[in-house]
Amino acid sequence: MESKINHHQLALEMKSIQDRCGQIVPITSRLKDFCNADAYAVAHMVHDMRLREGAVPIGRKIGFTNPEMWSIYGVREPIWAYVYDHTVKQLEKAQADHHVQCHIGQFAEPKIEPEIVVHFGSPPLPSADLSEVLASIDWIAHGIEVVQSHFPGWKFQAADTIADWGLHATLIVGEPLDVAQLGTGVIFDLENFTVTLSCDDEVREQGKGSNALGSPLKAVEHLMEVLAKQPHASPLQSGEIVTTGTLTAALPIRAGQTWRTKIDGIALSGITISFEE
Repeated sequence: MESKINHHQLALEMKSIQDRCGQIVPITSRLKDFCNADAYAVAHMVHDMRLREGAVPIGRKIGFTNPEMWSIYGVREPIWAYVYDHTVKQLEKAQADHHVQCHIGQFAEPKIEPEIVVHFGSPPLPSADLSEVLASIDWIAHGIEVVQSHFPGWKFQAADTIADWGLHATLIVGEPLDVAQLGTGVIFDLENFTVTLSCDDEVREQGKGSNALGSPLKAVEHLMEVLAKQPHASPLQSGEIVTTGTLTAALPIRAGQTWRTKIDGIALSGITISFEE
């Protein structure tokens, strides 16, 4: 195995693979000392490259917030990555049945993840509790993230996924609702609501709000703690969105399928996605 880590060279490699939908051997299998701190350094360099190309960051994604998935993928904690204007699609309120088409031919081994997306009207305080985090959020939506793996067979370690954009491919954000429209029990509801995920009218998976580190708000709390410890990471700002991690297992998708979500226990609309090449 190699031992010397060249962050810049790895960043060039990862961006190239991402841009051309390729796959490579996991970095951790080549560099025995490659750790999460190295991976975030690589991801930051890739982020800077994307900024120079004109990408506009509009928020963050949190990955691996569902502890039940940790043993499957060999990870021990959540991760995060930026999302950009060109990787996020916001559904319009008038869009019929919240139905969208999504092209996945440019993604590597894509999978689907139903999530909760929050939008910050003001920056959350670094030491905020759940009620204070909620007070800084102006709207909440249901979203679906399509994730991908540039490592064959979804075989990797956590550091690989950090370097690989948090496995992000695209994010579909459903109809946003102002926090006030969700009633007075939002903290409770975000922990206890359920989501049903179906493919071609067959139920494939069910999940709940508490699968995201206890609740989507707790996932945000965790992200804030992580960002505070990373010198290159900026804190959450007003105007940012955060998608808070999958509420079910990540399931493989293919062109020709139509997937639907149904939300119970909180007043958020489900989403229907037809996948195409």
